[in-house]
Parts: sequence; structure tokens; C-alpha cells
Amino acid sequence: MPREPLLQSPPKYDDDRDLRPQRMQDMVGQREVYARVRIAVEAAAKRGEPLGHILFDGPPGLGKTTFATCIPHDLGVSCQVASGAALAAPKDLLPYLTNAEERSVLFVDEIHRLPKAVEEFLYPAMEDFRVDIILGEGVNARTLNMRLRPFTLIGATTRTGLLSAPLRDRFQMREHLDFYSLPELAEIVTRNAKKLRVEIVDPAAAEIAGRSRGTPRLANNRLRWVRDYAQAKADGTITLPVARDALEMLGIDVLGLDPQDRKYLETIGRVFAGGPVGVEAVAHTMNVAPDTLVDEVEPFLLRSELVVRTPRGRKLTPNAFEHLGISPAIDVKTAGQPRLFT
Repeated sequence: MPREPLLQSPPKYDDDRDLRPQRMQDMVGQREVYARVRIAVEAAAKRGEPLGHILFDGPPGLGKTTFATCIPHDLGVSCQVASGAALAAPKDLLPYLTNAEERSVLFVDEIHRLPKAVEEFLYPAMEDFRVDIILGEGVNARTLNMRLRPFTLIGATTRTGLLSAPLRDRFQMREHLDFYSLPELAEIVTRNAKKLRVEIVDPAAAEIAGRSRGTPRLANNRLRWVRDYAQAKADGTITLPVARDALEMLGIDVLGLDPQDRKYLETIGRVFAGGPVGVEAVAHTMNVAPDTLVDEVEPFLLRSELVVRTPRGRKLTPNAFEHLGISPAIDVKTAGQPRLFT
């Protein structure tokens, strides 16, 4: 009888999806935050005590999760990861607290989404390393005081204002992460290109960095796309022309604006004569939800000084008109007309 062919396992390949540094010393940027956290980590390691609770806040993609995962590696302790949205009740948090090892780290992402009951359940755990569990109901109920192993809670949030004051005050360190400079982003792109095993020249790395809005996560996403483009349309090397062609194919311009950003600016500029105009009017004209514009489109345009918010609504700045290559309307009576007077 002929023997059946043996099933061959798929070829092994390096997982290039995780480009995060594994230790804080390998991180680029956020040097002031790094210096303060590094002191706290080294001091806690020398004392043999758990690190104080830390809260990281800032826009998405700036390294909050990277800090939270590098700190346990530097301390040589274990780490548990949870999401604030998934902890709907104290019973959901209890397994994380009881399983926490001595000096280990519990990382809660999007901590501002914790319900009030879970927040209050955390208070004695963070301060005294204990939790109070109620057993039974009514007159037969009794309270069980359970001691916990000392641990470190690291929280990450994009919206610090949604955290209650009692919870914020229980973090010994509060660190805000800001956007990265172009040289820092270029260095991140160059380092990660090596991890992706693709050759890149310095001008191409600077070009990708300049179109990444000061955000490492966007820079990594842009780099992956340019890598694919270079391997499919070129010889595999990321040169400056290759990087520009790839990003232009995505519709990413020299300021990092995508097609939706430019459509937003063009709508205010051409339809509403540069504004001021309410965001709902712009959203209805673009056929998108107002929340999409407020949460996704406007933050970068405001930071780039292309749009300003006035009491009467949004208004384009001279920089926006220059970038779009159109002239601002000079006759206020034309507001709302689909043309511009030069």
C-alpha cells in the first residue's frame, strides 16, 4: 500500500508585527518621562519593594502601553493586562488582584472606562493591599477582609478628565506623554525597518516620519505599507522616491493629512467660504457623523493650526488656505456659496 504523504508544517517566519521595545532603555523619545520613571524603577528594585502606582495619559499611539509593558521587564516581575471596558463589576477585577504576585504589575488600559463600583473596589486594594468581599445577603451577610500581595497598578488613559479625583490621587506618579519630534520618529522608523528586514535610506525614513503626525503608531503603520509597496513595486529598498510614491498612493500628503482631512478642509473652504461654520453643518455636507469629525479629524488639524474653533464655529487659518492652494473669500455675503472670490 502506498504510504500517505506526511503533512508538512508551514514554514517558520519571524513575527514582524510587534515592533514595541522590550525595555525602557530601548525606547526613543519621551526622555523626561523616561528619566523620572527610570529613577522610580531603580529605587524600587534596590529597596525590594513594589513600584508606586503610575498613571500614563496622552493621545493614542504615543507609548503608554509600551511603558507599561517595559516596566515589568526592567523590574523582573510578572505582568497582568486588563481593559477598563471589560471590568464591568468588582467580581471581574477580583481574579486579577488575587492572582497578583509579589511586586507584580497590573496594567489596566483605558482605565477611565471603569465603572464607579469597580473604582471604589480598587481604593483599598491600591492603598492598603486588601479587598472587602461581602458574603451572603441581608441580615446573614458578612464581610470578609482579604489581604493581597503588594503589587503595582499601571493605568493608561486617553481621557484623564473622565477619571474621578479619588482614583487619580491614588497614583503616586502621573505622567503625560506628548507627541514625538521628527528626528525621534525618523530614528523609530530606521530601527523598525531593521526589525522588518527591509533596507531604508535616511531621507526616506525622514519622509515617513514627517507624514506620521508625531505618532509612533502611525509611523509604524506607514512603514509597513511602504515596505509592502517597495517589495511589490520596486527592488525592496525603501528610497525617497519609493516612500513618496507609496504615501501618495495612500493619499497622505506632506503634512500627514489623509483624504478625509483634506475633504474636511476643502468643505469649509469652498462650501462655507472658510467659515466660521458649525461642525454639524460640515458633517452633514460631508455625509459623516459629527463625532467622527470631532474625535478623529479635528484634533490633528487644530494642533497643526489649520483650523480654529471660534464661538461661531470652525474656521480655516491662512495656513490651511495655503496648503489647499485656494484663496480665502473676502466677501462675507458669499458664506455658504460653493465658490470663492479672489
